[in-house]
Amino acid sequence: MKKYLLNAPQQPYVKIIDSLFAEMVLDKAIREFRIEQIHKEIDQSLQNRNKDEFLQLTEELKQLSLN
Repeated sequence: MKKYLLNAPQQPYVKIIDSLFAEMVLDKAIREFRIEQIHKEIDQSLQNRNKDEFLQLTEELKQLSLN
């Protein structure tokens, strides 16, 4: 018969949750950094009148915004 303890340590679950939370925070920070970078690159492509670069960057920005 299995024993179920109310105060049993749950460290493996806590570590998994902490790892997932850390990964989510890092993913969000990276995404926000890349979005800021793309905005700057879009401004530069507009100044340089580089249509191809502008279209590529706006497409990348759309993809990031969907996720």
